[in-house]
Amino acid sequence: MGAFTEKQEALVSSSFEAFKQNIPHLSILFYTSILEKAPAAKGLFSFLKDSDGVPHDNPKLKAHAEKVFELTRDSAAQLRTKGEVVLPDAISKHLGSVHVQKGVTDPQFAVVKDALLKTIKEAVGDKWSEELSTAWEIAYDELAAVIKKAMS
Repeated sequence: MGAFTEKQEALVSSSFEAFKQNIPHLSILFYTSILEKAPAAKGLFSFLKDSDGVPHDNPKLKAHAEKVFELTRDSAAQLRTKGEVVLPDAISKHLGSVHVQKGVTDPQFAVVKDALLKTIKEAVGDKWSEELSTAWEIAYDELAAVIKKAMS
C-alpha cells in the first residue's frame, strides 16, 4: 500500500462528520447490516443478545457504533501522519481481550467492514465515491490488523 494521502484522510474525516449528524439512524443501519450478513453475530453484542432485532433506543448500541467509526477515523489520521496505526497499550489490550473473549473471527471483521462501508455510503449520499470507499477500507483494515495482533 502506498502512503495514505491528505485527500484520503479528508474524505474519511468529512464523511465521519456526516455519520455523526445522524448516529441514531445510522447506528441501527450498521447493526442491521451486520445481522443480515451474519445472524449469529447477534450473540457477540451485549446490546443485541436479548433483543428481538436491533433495538432503536439503546444508548450502548449508539455508543459502540460511534466508537467503531471514530477509531477508524482516527486510524486514517494516523496513517497519514505516522504511516501506521498505533493504539495506546491499554486500548489495544482491551480491544484484543474483548474480541478474543467474544471469539471474533476474520470473516466477522470482514462483515463489519462491509456494514461500515454501507453505513458511510448512506451517510454521505451522492458524495459517495470509489476513492472514499477505498480510504475507509484501508483505515479499517489497518485498524483491524492492530486489533487482530492484540488478540494473538
